[in-house]
Amino acid sequence: TMGAMLDRRRVARVAVPWHLSARVLDSYEARILDLSTAGVGIEHAVPLQPGTTCSLEFPLPFGSVHLAARVVWSLLKGAGSVVEGGEGDRGLRYHSGLAFTELTSEQQAALARARETLEATGDARAPRTPR
Repeated sequence: TMGAMLDRRRVARVAVPWHLSARVLDSYEARILDLSTAGVGIEHAVPLQPGTTCSLEFPLPFGSVHLAARVVWSLLKGAGSVVEGGEGDRGLRYHSGLAFTELTSEQQAALARARETLEATGDARAPRTPR
């Protein structure tokens, strides 16, 4: 069950409070929903098979990272556009949980810094009104 999956998490994830895009398998756009030093939650338009490995590239405030990950779970969430002009069948959206594999110490440090930045941004975030 989903609760059991959450209970197995060793590292807390932090929500990404803005639209942060990533590329999966060098070709598919995904939106990062949450991030930790152990894994990432993404929304995407192309199904991912649990157990498969993939590459994930996304920008961080101090440079882009390219990480290897394994798909832990993937669920169909409904219809709607994940990204502007995104690929996919009839606008279907999937949510998947990926666990990072083979992280270097530099990549772990970059993820830890990104997580701290996201936590600070989330805490300081206030509703913005257009001017």
